[in-house]
Amino acid sequence: MGFKSENKGQISIELIILIGIIFVLVLSLATVFNHENELNVAMASARSGAIEGASIGGLAIYPRTTFDDYVLSNQILTYPNSAKIIRIEKVNNGYHNVYNRTWIQLRVIASSPDLKTSSDRNSAGSRINYYVRKNIANSFNTEHLSNSLYNPSFSKNYVFTTANVQWI
Repeated sequence: MGFKSENKGQISIELIILIGIIFVLVLSLATVFNHENELNVAMASARSGAIEGASIGGLAIYPRTTFDDYVLSNQILTYPNSAKIIRIEKVNNGYHNVYNRTWIQLRVIASSPDLKTSSDRNSAGSRINYYVRKNIANSFNTEHLSNSLYNPSFSKNYVFTTANVQWI
């Protein structure tokens, strides 16, 4: 019983091509999943930050300078108030040439029966947006890439900005 030398340890070219195609597909899908996971982490961080920013208003606990500013201009914010985060929308604004990343703009939609004037809502909205950006920066350890207001916030592949909170 002899074997022909052409059948020893050889695999067909079709199998090699099939393995190569599968390898390329797996690498391509891994990149897509990685980017989607990055956006999911950012959105979860944004949601957590928005809730944190709204909750701080419920406690009315602020740094001294912020409290002093609110006493002068937005006194209602020095008392506990409630704000509810309805949802957070994201808009892909394409590639940002300055930051060499994809630019995502986030908009928080919130409601509050306690905040009646636009000035009060703007102040509360600024606080909510600050915590949205801060939590994103903390999640990706990119605090050093931004200013003290975390505007904008960064991840590996994205730059995040926030639009004014929409109050309903």
